[in-house]
Amino acid sequence: MSAAPSSSSSSSPALICHGIDDVEDFDFMHMDGGMSLDLSGEVVDYVRAGNQAFRNNRFEQAICCYTEANTLKPGDPIILSNRSATYIRISEFLKHRPPAASEDRPLNGVDPTMLAEFALKDAEKVLASQSNLLRAYILKANALILLERYESARNAVLSGLQVAPTSTPLLDCLQNLEGTDASVSRRMISDRAERSDDFDCTLCLKLLYEPVTTPCGHSFCRSCLFQSMDRSNKCPLCRTVLLISPKTCAISVTLNSIIQKNFSVEYAERKSEQDSLTNLGVNLIPLFVMDAVVPCQKFALNIFEPRYRLMVRRIMEGNRRMGMVIIDSTTGSIAEYACEVEITECDPLSDGRFHIEVESRRRFRILQCWDQDGYRIAEVEWIQDEQPPDGSKEKAELLEMTNNIAEYARLWIQSKKTAVRQDRKKLYRLLSKESSMPSPQDPESFSFWFATLTDRRPSERLNLLRMRDTKKRLQLGLVYTGAN
Repeated sequence: MSAAPSSSSSSSPALICHGIDDVEDFDFMHMDGGMSLDLSGEVVDYVRAGNQAFRNNRFEQAICCYTEANTLKPGDPIILSNRSATYIRISEFLKHRPPAASEDRPLNGVDPTMLAEFALKDAEKVLASQSNLLRAYILKANALILLERYESARNAVLSGLQVAPTSTPLLDCLQNLEGTDASVSRRMISDRAERSDDFDCTLCLKLLYEPVTTPCGHSFCRSCLFQSMDRSNKCPLCRTVLLISPKTCAISVTLNSIIQKNFSVEYAERKSEQDSLTNLGVNLIPLFVMDAVVPCQKFALNIFEPRYRLMVRRIMEGNRRMGMVIIDSTTGSIAEYACEVEITECDPLSDGRFHIEVESRRRFRILQCWDQDGYRIAEVEWIQDEQPPDGSKEKAELLEMTNNIAEYARLWIQSKKTAVRQDRKKLYRLLSKESSMPSPQDPESFSFWFATLTDRRPSERLNLLRMRDTKKRLQLGLVYTGAN
C-alpha cells in the first residue's frame, strides 16, 4: 500500500476526526528498566522503521514493524496507537477508493471494515491502560466512524472531551456527528413500525431495551429491573424472589433481536435515551455526596444506597467518572467546589452493592445541580491554578520551590516510615502516598499531594480546592508537615 487516502463523495471523510496526521516518535526514554539493552534497541528500531514507513505512505510495512515491536513490548500505548493510526489510514484509503481504480490496479488483502476493527481494538487497548490520552479517543472515534457506528463514535468523542474539553478536533467531530444523527433520524422517522404493548416494559412503559427475562418468565428493561431490585430482590410483577445480579444476568438475545429487527427506529431512540444517561456531556457530571477530596488521591468506597448503586451502574457504562462533593458546614448545602474521580476498579457484589476503587482527577466549580433518579447531576466549570507564563522568572522560581519541597517530602516520609515501622497500617499508608507522588514538574498536582501528606479535616481539604495559588498551597503543606 503506497498511496495516500483519496477524497470521495462519501459522507465519512467529512466526519473523520482530525488530529492523527502523524505517528508518535519513540526512543529509549519510553523503555522501562525490565528489558535488556539489546531487546530495547530492537523495539526502538522497529518503531522508528514503522514511523518512517508511515510517513512515506508504506502503510503495510509500517503495520509489520509495529506488530514486531508490540510482540517484543506488548501493550505499549505509543506502539498500539501508531498501529491503530496506520490501520485507520489504510481503511480510509480502501473505503473511499474510486471503483474505477480497481479495474486498473486490483487490491488483495483485508477489507476496510476488518482494518477498522483492528484499529478500534488497538485504540481500546490504549484506553484500557491510559484513559487520559486524548489521541486514543481520536483514534477510537475515527475507527467507529469508518465502521459507520456513529452513535458509538459520538460517545467516544464525548468521553475524550471529558479529558480535553477544548480539543478542536473532537469538538469539530462532535458537531459533524450530531448533524449526521439528526439527518438519519429525519429519514427514518416515517418508517416507524406499528406495534402493540406486548413489547413494552411494565416498569417504564416504554419499548423494552436490553430486555432481561427473569426465572419466573417476566421481561423488563435491564436497567429498569435492577433499579427496582435496588430496593427489593423480588420480581416487580409476581413478587418471586430473584437470585440474580447485574454481573451474572445476561440480556435475552432472541427477544432483543426481534425488537431490534421489527422496531429499529424506536429501539434506536431508546438506545439514544439510555446513552444520554451514561454519557452526560462535556460539562455535566453525576455527584456522589460524601466527602471533600482533592486531586492525586486514591481510596476505596462501598456503594450500598439504591440511588448510588444506580448511578455507579450508569457510570460504568459511560466514562467511569463522577464528582465527589461534601455538604458545606457553613451553608448547609452542597459545596461549590469539588473534585472529579475516576473508578479504576469496580467489583459488583451478590447483594447488589459495589466495592469500587477511585482516583481523584480534576477540580471543578458547580454552576448548578438538579436531581435525576434520586442522585444529583451538576453542570460544572473545570478550574486550574493561575500559573505564571512558561519561561518567566516566576515560573522558574515556582519550579525551584517545588523541587526543593519534593526533596523535603522524601526526607519527611523516610523519617515517618522509620518512626512507624511497627505499625503496619500507618506504614502502608506512607508507602502508598510515596508511590503516588506526582512529578515536581507539575507544581499544581504536586501541591495537592503535598498538602494532604498528613490527614486533613474536610473543611481544610475544601479550602485547598478553593485555592487558585499553587505557591500558597505548597506553603500550607509545609505548615501541615511541621517544617521550620
